[in-house]
Amino acid sequence: MRYKVVLQHSEEGYSVHCPGLPGCWSQGATEEEALLNIQDAITEYLDA
Repeated sequence: MRYKVVLQHSEEGYSVHCPGLPGCWSQGATEEEALLNIQDAITEYLDA
Protein backbone atom coordinates (compact mmCIF):
# COMPACT_ATOMS: atom_id res chain seq x y z
CA MET A 1 0.00 0.00 0.00
CA ARG A 2 1.21 3.52 -0.72
CA TYR A 3 0.81 6.55 1.52
CA LYS A 4 1.27 10.21 0.66
CA VAL A 5 3.97 11.93 2.71
CA VAL A 6 4.75 15.60 3.21
CA LEU A 7 8.42 16.58 3.36
CA GLN A 8 9.47 19.93 4.80
CA HIS A 9 12.94 21.46 4.93
CA SER A 10 14.01 23.25 8.09
CA GLU A 11 17.22 24.67 9.53
CA GLU A 12 17.77 21.33 11.30
CA GLY A 13 17.23 19.08 8.27
CA TYR A 14 13.97 17.58 7.04
CA SER A 15 10.75 16.61 8.74
CA VAL A 16 8.23 14.33 7.11
CA HIS A 17 4.74 13.18 8.06
CA CYS A 18 2.02 11.02 6.64
CA PRO A 19 -1.35 12.86 6.59
CA GLY A 20 -3.28 9.58 6.21
CA LEU A 21 -1.84 8.22 9.47
CA PRO A 22 -2.36 10.74 12.30
CA GLY A 23 0.72 11.17 14.46
CA CYS A 24 2.99 9.32 12.04
CA TRP A 25 6.05 11.50 11.46
CA SER A 26 9.81 11.33 11.32
CA GLN A 27 12.84 13.42 10.43
CA GLY A 28 16.32 13.20 8.98
CA ALA A 29 19.42 15.24 8.28
CA THR A 30 18.92 14.79 4.53
CA GLU A 31 15.87 14.36 2.32
CA GLU A 32 16.86 10.76 1.59
CA GLU A 33 17.32 9.94 5.29
CA ALA A 34 13.95 11.48 6.18
CA LEU A 35 12.17 9.45 3.49
CA LEU A 36 13.82 6.22 4.65
CA ASN A 37 12.89 7.04 8.25
CA ILE A 38 9.22 7.66 7.40
CA GLN A 39 9.06 4.27 5.70
CA ASP A 40 10.12 2.69 9.00
CA ALA A 41 7.68 4.89 10.92
CA ILE A 42 4.78 3.87 8.66
CA THR A 43 5.63 0.18 9.09
CA GLU A 44 5.76 0.52 12.87
CA TYR A 45 2.54 2.57 12.90
CA LEU A 46 0.67 -0.12 10.96
CA ASP A 47 2.10 -2.92 13.13
CA ALA A 48 0.81 -1.24 16.31
